[in-house]
Amino acid sequence: QVQLVESGGGLVQPGGSLRLSCAASGSIFSIYAMGWYRQAPGKQRELVATITSSGSTNYADSVKGRFTISRDNAKNTVYLQMNSLKPEDTAVYYCNAPLTDSNHRYLELWGQGTPVTVSS
Repeated sequence: QVQLVESGGGLVQPGGSLRLSCAASGSIFSIYAMGWYRQAPGKQRELVATITSSGSTNYADSVKGRFTISRDNAKNTVYLQMNSLKPEDTAVYYCNAPLTDSNHRYLELWGQGTPVTVSS
């Protein structure tokens, strides 16, 4: 079974840093662009950042200059380094990965979500 497993969320003070990880496991043929989304209480899920298989990145304006997305294709893992965190970054963060499994089925996978709380 192909799945995404996230880790790295938690409680951090304003101005602090956290690093999120998301690993894809199972019989995978190819992973396309991977991304991070977040959903704050009472709000819709929004895009945070995406990265293609070749390393091209895209960020929401609200996180540019503070967050960095990266990936390790050999490990089927995507990371989100979050610096200078603000209270408004508080949300559940979700990893997303469209991929093809070993049976050449296209799947759009989401991680289970990892909570990030920025508070003093």
